[in-house]
Amino acid sequence: MEIILDVKGMTCGHCKSSVKGALEGLEGVTSVKVDLSTGKVNVSYDQTLVSVEDMRKAVEDQGYDVVA
Repeated sequence: MEIILDVKGMTCGHCKSSVKGALEGLEGVTSVKVDLSTGKVNVSYDQTLVSVEDMRKAVEDQGYDVVA
């Protein structure tokens, strides 16, 4: 499965690394691509191992807001 998360508050390379690392740390996430200019984060994942809610919480725990 693949989902695009709309993440607010990312402004720099450190932000990108924080979000990417948080998502990659979840079991079942296979790929994370972060576009700082648009705030879009493409995530490929195994839905039997991780939920969208898990991803949202991981990003929000880093201090960013997930809009979609």
